[in-house]
Amino acid sequence: MRPRYIYITLLLLLVLIPAGYYYVDWSKGGMGAGLYSHQWQPESGQQYWYPDAFYKSVDSMSGEFTGEQCVQCHSSVTPGIVNDWRKSGHAKVAADGSQVFCSDCHGNNHQNLKMPTPDVCAKCHSQQHADFQDEKRYGFPSHALAMERAVDAKHFVDKPKAEVTSCIQCHSVATKCDSCHTRHRFSAAEARRPEACITCHSGPPHPDDATYFASAHGKLYQKEGASWDWSKPLKKGNYPAPTCAYCHMGEGKHQVADKSIWKFGIRQINPLSSGNVVKREKWVKLCSDCHEADWSRQQLRGMDAERKQAWGKLYKAEGILKSPRSDNLLSPAAGERPPYPNDWVDARWPRARIGFFEGQASAFYNVSPIERDYFEMWYFDNLGAYKGAAHGAANFVTKGHQNMDRALIDIEAEAVRLRNLGEAERAYLGDRYDPNKLWLSGEYTELNREQN
Repeated sequence: MRPRYIYITLLLLLVLIPAGYYYVDWSKGGMGAGLYSHQWQPESGQQYWYPDAFYKSVDSMSGEFTGEQCVQCHSSVTPGIVNDWRKSGHAKVAADGSQVFCSDCHGNNHQNLKMPTPDVCAKCHSQQHADFQDEKRYGFPSHALAMERAVDAKHFVDKPKAEVTSCIQCHSVATKCDSCHTRHRFSAAEARRPEACITCHSGPPHPDDATYFASAHGKLYQKEGASWDWSKPLKKGNYPAPTCAYCHMGEGKHQVADKSIWKFGIRQINPLSSGNVVKREKWVKLCSDCHEADWSRQQLRGMDAERKQAWGKLYKAEGILKSPRSDNLLSPAAGERPPYPNDWVDARWPRARIGFFEGQASAFYNVSPIERDYFEMWYFDNLGAYKGAAHGAANFVTKGHQNMDRALIDIEAEAVRLRNLGEAERAYLGDRYDPNKLWLSGEYTELNREQN
């Protein structure tokens, strides 16, 4: 009997593995992009955020033109663009007399123009492109995988496209280089300044901007940064205080994951694993550009302690949530909230989730107040404290932990209230109150169905 089971298992694998590859390939072949490409169509702005998939050449002009002709015409049509190009390194005449013209990046056939992507830039900037692509091996979160992260998400397809516009503007860092180097100047000096990064790295889940500017480094930059020579490379001695790029892209390396202890803010990571010890010493070496090595190690140990304290509070909150969930005291509970339209598994077998997955799954609409409290504790207060610890902004650490402490008190009190309410409902009704389909429909839900 045993050989028969082995053969059946092998046969199933031979069928299911190719079928899985076929399904994934098919799912990406629709009008949109990503795993749900058949479920949505791109807006016109998508062609600039995801040019490989959606860019269409303009039809206002036809013919093939030289780079000089492009400049001559666009000096009248779009003079701002030409002025930026003239100030760029591309416009400088090389020793062999060559220049990088519009046609080198966009093509010379006006009926078949292309919007430059990282692959186009790689023709000249191969090392930077290789660094950027190398970031993929660290997984999410990642600049190089940012667009994939967006379009493969269930809530990206579920929401009206107007709502995910802001998501794509930042996640397009994976599909074009002008997120950091503004077109058409593509200035390295611009990209070295913090503003190039905080265009995206800002807001409650990742307050990199606020924590940096609240730090001693950020305050010095705000006071004196306008007078610094940003044409200098990111090397020791060139800048009075570090910026985002100085720390995360040392000497211009376009790979920010090889030094950071990856996912330290969103998962409980052991900072003393062999790999992380190596990364830790890279940080110490970097900080030693300005500080004593022992002082740098002390700051990093302080961040370790902050993370340990934060995860203790988060796990305590998760422990509190388990009881009312298991006793069916939450409203709406799993199965009483609208599933993502593309999540057929959750629609048929609804399940409650807590902790890391809950936050990353963006399951924070139509949830009970106690779950929303936990989400904000995890996604806003916890990450704010972490960013404060990482960037040397002590007030953010203090504020983040004060908020987590208050959230814990509120969550504990709400759990007691739900327990008492549940007991009263069972005593009076014989069971928990059934809200019927109260949470399964409404203005927002119906708008989604109509507009998307």
